[in-house]
Amino acid sequence: MKRFIFSAPGRTEISGNHTDHQHGCVLAASVNLKTTATVTLNETGIIRVISEGYAPVEVNAEDLSVHPEETNTTAALIRGVATAFSLRGAKIGGFDAKVSSTVLPGSGLSSSAAFEVLIGNILNTLFFENKLDAVEIAKIGQYAENVYFGKPCGLMDQMASSVGGMVFIDFANPGNPLVEKIHFDFSATGYALCIIDTGADHADLTDEYAAIPQELKAVCSFFYKEYLRDVPEDVFGKQLPALRTAVGDRPILRAIHVYNENRRVLMQKQALADGDFDAFLRLVRESGKSSWCLLQNVIPKGQTKNQEVALALTLAEKLLNGEGACRVHGGGFAGTIQAFVPMNRLDAFKTGIGEALGAGKCHVLSIVPNGGMLESETEE
Repeated sequence: MKRFIFSAPGRTEISGNHTDHQHGCVLAASVNLKTTATVTLNETGIIRVISEGYAPVEVNAEDLSVHPEETNTTAALIRGVATAFSLRGAKIGGFDAKVSSTVLPGSGLSSSAAFEVLIGNILNTLFFENKLDAVEIAKIGQYAENVYFGKPCGLMDQMASSVGGMVFIDFANPGNPLVEKIHFDFSATGYALCIIDTGADHADLTDEYAAIPQELKAVCSFFYKEYLRDVPEDVFGKQLPALRTAVGDRPILRAIHVYNENRRVLMQKQALADGDFDAFLRLVRESGKSSWCLLQNVIPKGQTKNQEVALALTLAEKLLNGEGACRVHGGGFAGTIQAFVPMNRLDAFKTGIGEALGAGKCHVLSIVPNGGMLESETEE
């Protein structure tokens, strides 16, 4: 019997907050926290997944239709990924997978994308002769999350986890996105990349996340377009009075964020190419301010007592004392923030975060070169 070990890393969004679903540009990277599976084939036609800390999940490989009752479940992700492979001609069989992960759910490092990419690599290796590349596996992960899991996510999370390393992605043509590896040694900058768990839960925030693409879609519909990338910014600007009447102010502010953020991604990409890390950090700070003030994905609607992300950002800025940079990370509203911390401030920064938010809330990460992969194959 053959035993396979597969893995897929978590990801961190470096730049491009909520731009991917508008066919925009992002910088992202795979990190040294990953989801791993030990896999053996079985003859039952059943996909069995046992994840540490969770109830076992079983999916019949012969039944790949959408099950509405599985919305927001692991079973939905497995069934969705299997369906996408089946539609491409793969004959899916059964297997047993024991899964463990250091990518904590709700960490802002995309545990769901890592899981989708993991399952995609398992199916690609065991049932499809590795016919699909990392980009196609990422698309399959997004399909599973959109259609089966029920979350209207973009493609950045899956792409960063699947491709690996630090990548620039241009989603102007989402069917064939431009993916470019960025060769930059963050470890040589004298800064640590930190992710801070704010303690806020993503539960019951689906409507907040969904409102962002929905409001941007309303802006685009005004111009008879589907995505903001297809609406020229000068045309958008000239129609502001009529647009305000049609959609209101928050969708407009969110659209302005996306236009500006796409420019920032390109500027940050160039700053890294030039070795100008100070310029990069300045743009990180601008991105954070834009997310808070224009995109408005820091404080959930109506929340006054619990504003964990806002508090964490304010605390991080105080601890950085004018150095480094911090910003909301990923979807926002809950989860995590990101900070670039000077190494000479790192111990004090971690201590300050721990005293205010609790021990273990500050995670120091490193960028890793590999995406989803088969790590080993042994005969037993």
